[in-house]
Amino acid sequence: MATNTITLIGNLTRDPELRYTTGGRGVASFGLAVNRRYQVNGEWQEQVSYFNVVCWGDLGENAAATLTKGNRCIVAGRMEQRDYETNAGEKRTVFEVVADEIGPSLRWATAQVERTERSGGFGGGGAPSQSPQAAPDPVYGDEEPF
Repeated sequence: MATNTITLIGNLTRDPELRYTTGGRGVASFGLAVNRRYQVNGEWQEQVSYFNVVCWGDLGENAAATLTKGNRCIVAGRMEQRDYETNAGEKRTVFEVVADEIGPSLRWATAQVERTERSGGFGGGGAPSQSPQAAPDPVYGDEEPF
């Protein structure tokens, strides 16, 4: 089975732009600059690669609320190719990273993590939230899971 995964560590080149589909699903996009330093004959060289990153659903909304231009972050996802046509009728192809996970890089910074309430639907990924009248767990009572 073929896989298409990519992990990037870099700095945001622009603030995430949050938009919504007609169905109400959030999608955020931003640029990421990935730097590579290496030596050639004792002289330091630097190469920069630029990537467009797209985040869907809660991930996109959280990225837009958290990240700003210049932040260093880690993006894990997959590379996708998309074709489109300009207003002038020219056909174009763009490559972008569709993010599955995003996190701040803690190499030269600290971050404060704040959990958000899970929503159902797209990528909720976990146990459904309990209603206020739900009975406590028979083993752990009403303790927090962690």
